[in-house]
Amino acid sequence: MELQARALWLLTEPLHAVCYFDQRCRDLGRDLGLKGFWMGYFAARTAPLGAVEPAAATAVLGVFAPQMVARALPAAWSIVGPAHALDERGSRAAHALRAIDPDLEHAAAELLPPLQTVVDDAPATARPLFAANRALCDHADPVERLWQLATTIREFRGDAHHAVLADEGLDGCEALVLAAASGRVPRDTMREDRGWTEEEWAAATDRLRSRGLVDADGDATDHGRRERDRIEEATDRLAARLLRTLPEAETGRLLQGLEPVVRRILAADVLPFPNPIGLPHLDEPVRRDIGAR
Repeated sequence: MELQARALWLLTEPLHAVCYFDQRCRDLGRDLGLKGFWMGYFAARTAPLGAVEPAAATAVLGVFAPQMVARALPAAWSIVGPAHALDERGSRAAHALRAIDPDLEHAAAELLPPLQTVVDDAPATARPLFAANRALCDHADPVERLWQLATTIREFRGDAHHAVLADEGLDGCEALVLAAASGRVPRDTMREDRGWTEEEWAAATDRLRSRGLVDADGDATDHGRRERDRIEEATDRLAARLLRTLPEAETGRLLQGLEPVVRRILAADVLPFPNPIGLPHLDEPVRRDIGAR
């Protein structure tokens, strides 16, 4: 089931991620009167939680520097309310997906029931972003609902991932340093993308070096790469709870139904590779995992 959980992530994350890379979605903050992309990002990403304060937002988002979040929140809430931010987020994501795949509404008819079952059955305890997003999955527009379900599933995995990082004793900056050192995310842009100073990044690197996770050049050691693998495997194990409610054959049909949709999204070149969310290409081994189930 862990391999299926990994496949579910690979086949839902691109659906969600158009909200970060499609230009109309990237313009959300500016169009709402906010100060650029990042202020819009923090407002839209945390809006399911309400007008959340920066300390709580930093905790649930996991890997962003506190000062970066505090520059956006709560100031954003004096300009736009959470409900309006959510309406714009969902409608722009649906618009982006329809532009990429005009037939997506037909595929949604088959995908929505099993996805809704997965989301409805999953436990919300200790999963704040998942729980907040699950309450938003009642859109009448099938493409917007598909995007929201994919978003809710990715936030379930994200909540689990942050729990694993905390259990492994990694703070947000350390987690990013290790991910960059092992090649999971772009090394040259990750620090600035998540708001950490050079001093904070260097201190986190030193802490990882003292644990034998990175070497003198800041590259992941064998121990560090095994640690990253353990983190992903533990995340897969926790995320596999999503699929417990579906019979194995239905899980296979869901994954197979998602694959052509996601391939059309990837073919549109909206998502860059490499990317700061750590999403890899949909490769041959993943296809075998999907097809075998």
